[in-house]
Formats: sequence, C-alpha cells, structure tokens
Amino acid sequence: MIKGVLKLGTLATFLMALSTAPSPTPAFAAGGGGGGGGGGGGGGGDPSYSAYPTSSPPSSPSAYPKRSGTKATHKLKKTKQSSLDDSTFGQAYRAAYATIYDRNDYAAAIEQLKALGHDDHPNVANLIGYSYRKLGDYKLSQVWYERALKADPSHVLTWQYYGLWQIEQGNRDQAQYHLSRIAAICGIDCEEYRSLAAALEKPPGTGLVY
Repeated sequence: MIKGVLKLGTLATFLMALSTAPSPTPAFAAGGGGGGGGGGGGGGGDPSYSAYPTSSPPSSPSAYPKRSGTKATHKLKKTKQSSLDDSTFGQAYRAAYATIYDRNDYAAAIEQLKALGHDDHPNVANLIGYSYRKLGDYKLSQVWYERALKADPSHVLTWQYYGLWQIEQGNRDQAQYHLSRIAAICGIDCEEYRSLAAALEKPPGTGLVY
C-alpha cells in the first residue's frame, strides 16, 4: 500500500519538474556506512519516479518527487538546455520505473537505467541503488547511492533510501544521521522524514518492505 501511495505522488512531481534542473554540486557523503563500501549518508527505500535530465550530458539535473500529501521542498536550479530528446528519455525512464514497480524485475531495470546514459543524474543513480539493494547487492547499492549524493548532496530521497540501507546493514547511528540530514532539507513533516523515522522505530532486525 505504501508503494501505491508513493507512486501516485511521484507521478505528479514528474510533470512539475520537466523544465528545471539543479546545477552540479560538490561531492558530499556522510561518514561510516557498512555492508560493503565506504561511508556515506542517504536514504534507502522505494525509488523515485521523478524528473529526467534537461541539461547536457549528465550535469546533475535533479528533482525529487513530491509524494502524496506532501509539498515538494527541493528547489530546482536551472542549468544549460540540452539537445537531448526529453520525450524519448522520459519514456525510457518511465519504462524502467514500471520494470521496478510493476514487474519487480530489478536486474532488467538496472540495465534500462544504465542505458539512459545519465548515470550521474541523482534520480537515475538512486533508482539503480535501490534496485541493487532489492537484489541484495549492498556493496553496489551503496556505490550508486553515493553517486546520487555526489551529484546532489541535497537529494532528500537518496538520504531517505540510503538511510533504509543503513538500517538493513545494522548501522542505526548512520541512519539517524541521515534522518537529521533530511530534517535539515525538508523538515520533520515531510514524507521522507516520516518514512525513515518510522523505520528507525522498528525493532532491530525487523524486515523492511520498502
């Protein structure tokens, strides 16, 4: 049911974020991190369905999706226009998203997302990280979450999804740090904060379904 709500909300933001994109930002990663990789913060959980790149080769356009009942809190920055056919990219991105959510075929989705040629787009990297997490490859999942945060250190969905990754790896202190990062970005009332906070309230070892 959580997935269904998230999907509906994210579809709305997809349309809102087509014409804008943030400029590249310096790499940023939290310390620590377990399960096969260097440190870093971020959220882990259901991947986003969001805006696709509108700038020339992946110069980090980003927008995290608004979820049902929440307001989009990540302001976008404009960057150079792209010669990329946005419609073609959008269709391919939607297809990869459907592969994840409708068919739960994470391996196929990874191939589709990589084929887009925008691995450094934070939404694309975040989805790839999520897919690897669902496949149980926590090392590669971490690599992609880190890439998403390098592209956009304020990408709140990655902080959330990577935070869930930290919980599954037993790194609850790191997950708490990610929660504080989310609070700094969008406050404690946004869906991303509530989702990660709820996961942290579960007893250690409880399986996460998102």
